[in-house]
Amino acid sequence: MTTAKKIKKEVIKKTAAKVTKPKAVKVVQPKITVLYEDDDILAVDKPAGLLVHEDGKDKKGNLQQQSAIVRAKENTLSDWLVARYPQVKDVGDVTVAFDEELNRSGIVHRLDKETSGVILLAKTQKGFECLKKQFQDHEIKKIYHTFVVGTPRQSRGIIDQSIGKSGTDFRARSAARGARGYTREAITQYMVKQSGKVGSQTVSFVQAMPKTGRTHQIRVHMKVIGHPIVGDSLYGHTQNTLGFRRTALHSVSIEFKNCARKVVKVEAPYPEDFKLALTSLQK
Repeated sequence: MTTAKKIKKEVIKKTAAKVTKPKAVKVVQPKITVLYEDDDILAVDKPAGLLVHEDGKDKKGNLQQQSAIVRAKENTLSDWLVARYPQVKDVGDVTVAFDEELNRSGIVHRLDKETSGVILLAKTQKGFECLKKQFQDHEIKKIYHTFVVGTPRQSRGIIDQSIGKSGTDFRARSAARGARGYTREAITQYMVKQSGKVGSQTVSFVQAMPKTGRTHQIRVHMKVIGHPIVGDSLYGHTQNTLGFRRTALHSVSIEFKNCARKVVKVEAPYPEDFKLALTSLQK
């Protein structure tokens, strides 16, 4: 064997040794507390930072598609639900984005990724249809607690401003005149529970009750009255003295009728960052 052939053979061996099969990625299930459960419906306490379901965004072009592939591996609440209740896999409506079906098994409504608190899930198609109709008829009562920048002029009020897509940021929604495309009715009732100064910043603890369910509704409406939610970088607020590393929004309670038409109210306890923020505000 010639020297050249020996070298070539060694290179092939070394290259082959480097090529290894990718290791299977172990999916770590998030810690989720069940707050209510019957045969058809589930209410859980969603931690901040957990996606509710795949959203299919960024699936345009090569770079975006690669980004979407990475995002698809991120744990979602829907994944947790199917892992716990395999029969839920076919529950819900089929959603298609960019010619691909999205996994939204058992999902009837959603919370933003950074929002914590109670959310309803369907275990059966019967439960899904039951909840879906109540959401469509605006029969479900939702209460959120949040911290906003400054003190609203009115201690309580109703914000009635339609919401559409932002004309400047594809991720955002807008209630301003520059909203793009079709706008939809959006109504939020709010009440200031407490105000005070924390460090150099004045903040208010607010209860918000959305009467409609538009994307980012509370976040957009708080911004439109001049008091964006603490920590909400998308809607203009990044720095805060309360220590939040996310949008300070918590779904504290939800009231609905189960499939037996019995009224059920479920509440989610405050996460640690809310407890600390309330302590700071009350000092």
